[in-house]
Amino acid sequence: MDTKKLFRGFWSLFKGYWSSEEKWKARGLLAFVISLNFATVYLLVQINTWYNEFYNALQNYEAENFWPLVGEFTALAFCYIFIAVYAIYLRQMLQIKWRTWMTKNYLGAWMGGQIYYRLQDAADNPDQRISEDIGQFVNLSLGLLIGFLKQLTTLAAFGVVLWELSGAFTFELAGNEIVIYGYMFWFSFIYSGLGTFLAHKVGRRLIALNFDQQKFEADFRFSMMRVRENSESIAFYRGEAAELEGFNLKFAAVIKNYWQLMKKTKHLNFYVNGYGQLAVIVPLILAAPRYFSKEMQLGGLMQTVSAFGRVQDALSYFVDSYDTLASLAAVINRLAGFTEHMDEARKIQSNVTNSTAPELKISALNVALPTGRELLKKLSLEVQNSKSLLVTGASGCGKSTLLRTLAGIWAYASGEISLPKNSRVMFLPQKPYLPLGTLRRALIYPHAEKDSPPDDKLKRTLQLVDLPALADKLDAADDWSRILSLGEQQRLAFARVLLSAPDYIFLDEATSALDEPREIEMYNLLREQLPKATVVSVGHRSTLFNLHDTELNLDGAGNYSIRDL
Repeated sequence: MDTKKLFRGFWSLFKGYWSSEEKWKARGLLAFVISLNFATVYLLVQINTWYNEFYNALQNYEAENFWPLVGEFTALAFCYIFIAVYAIYLRQMLQIKWRTWMTKNYLGAWMGGQIYYRLQDAADNPDQRISEDIGQFVNLSLGLLIGFLKQLTTLAAFGVVLWELSGAFTFELAGNEIVIYGYMFWFSFIYSGLGTFLAHKVGRRLIALNFDQQKFEADFRFSMMRVRENSESIAFYRGEAAELEGFNLKFAAVIKNYWQLMKKTKHLNFYVNGYGQLAVIVPLILAAPRYFSKEMQLGGLMQTVSAFGRVQDALSYFVDSYDTLASLAAVINRLAGFTEHMDEARKIQSNVTNSTAPELKISALNVALPTGRELLKKLSLEVQNSKSLLVTGASGCGKSTLLRTLAGIWAYASGEISLPKNSRVMFLPQKPYLPLGTLRRALIYPHAEKDSPPDDKLKRTLQLVDLPALADKLDAADDWSRILSLGEQQRLAFARVLLSAPDYIFLDEATSALDEPREIEMYNLLREQLPKATVVSVGHRSTLFNLHDTELNLDGAGNYSIRDL
């Protein structure tokens, strides 16, 4: 990412919170934090002046001034500590508020419009970008911004002090007398400018390495999460060796990149530490002639060295912070890329129009794959209320994609889909999703626990789907997708349908893990408990023909046929 694009990415991420509904509170808190940092600079100037008086008193053996000056320093140090602590505390408070706002906005954007579904392959590890990268962006940005303003104020305050303490440096060149006023300030300025340029030359490779390191670390962590989520399947396959090989490959990428990061950091640290150590002796060398010529006392020398150090620190801010800047640049790249992917996914809109009709009606519906291959051409059909439709066809012909289109989550489609106004719709995938938490939460999903029906109703529903053993475990919290078999999970999904009582039920092989008698039992249960519901099913089994009124058969080349059963 070039510099201009990096700054654009930073600004697009930075500006949101500071122009949001919380902007005045945020700006006020930031102004207060900056004011506290300015106050610490003022106190440092006072301490710098104290150096002069204190060391002069030592040089002149003024014992009567020693303890008063120690008392003055104690007061200044106490004030400095108090202000510095609250400057950090309030900055952390601002970090929390900023991160909270950004996280909520990213979560809303990611979950809104099924972006999380469309981004399955486009962006790596969105969980890390939201949970970690936002926190790093806020922390690094705020730290660098406040640090920069503080160092700018330090430069202004101590630059004046150093200019006055430096005096004039006079030398002859080609028979002409040259006088440089504030020569130590100018030397510090040139030294720091050259140092910043060289630091960028030495450390710029760290930006890409930090970016890759975060990606490799996230991939390694995600591979272990996948094993935990699919532990039973891996155990059946005896796939431990294959998984271990995968772990080792991903971890090898982590370590290989980290070695590169270590080497580049070593080079930068050599430079930064050498630069810093040289800055310790330089002011003494520059000020020594005036001290030995007795133009200044020991106090003046120590004050000059202290002021030079402060100016040097301020001018060297970007040298000292280069590693932090490299980390921030990597975070900006990741978050900006994630934002771009979400924006691109949001632009991909289905051309399917939704309208109202007395019953489910599909008109001139076209469904394709992202590659452009057509799965269905100009499908038109009507499903009467309280009737049922079975969608059949060979694997890969587009049956599940048709259901995704009806659900509104498939973007590569056009046509018109009509449903009665205010009708309630529910889709059941082949593999039910069971959220972590209590069984009650899994049973009533996607509704919140506060909207839970009475326990008696929940227990009766579990008995209807032949899961009576779960009736007394409603408030037991566990990983239910691991505890329950796929067949039990599918029956639990039918219990959800009975509790929600939708008008339209779409089943995508939702009984594939059930034996045929149990499958018939579940469909009959829907007819008995929800007689007015319209059912659309995707399936392969021949037993399903007797449970539906109409068949829609797809051939995968865009053609279809409809027949009554």
